[in-house]
Amino acid sequence: QVQLVESGGGLVQPGGSLRLSCAASGTISSIYTMGWYRQGPGKQRELVGAITNSGSTNYADSVKGRFTISRDNAKNTVYLQMNSLKPEDTAVYYCNADIKTVWAGVRNYWGQGTQVTVSS
Repeated sequence: QVQLVESGGGLVQPGGSLRLSCAASGTISSIYTMGWYRQGPGKQRELVGAITNSGSTNYADSVKGRFTISRDNAKNTVYLQMNSLKPEDTAVYYCNADIKTVWAGVRNYWGQGTQVTVSS
């Protein structure tokens, strides 16, 4: 069984910063692409950013220049550094990853989410 656990969410003022973390655990052989999604109240879930095993990244246009995704392969962890936060960034942020375990081939997994609220 693979588990993804997010942390680092909370309440922040407009213009402030937060760093989210997502740690994968289980009988993991390899982790390929990892990403962050978000879903605001009454909104569709959308891709925020993704990073491959080799470190290539892509971002939603709405967060380019403000958010940075990174990973520590030795710790099976992906991070999302969020700067210059805006009220429209308020959402539940979800971690996602393509993971190969010792028992099976590559499967896609989701974390339970962490709340980010940007408000004065």
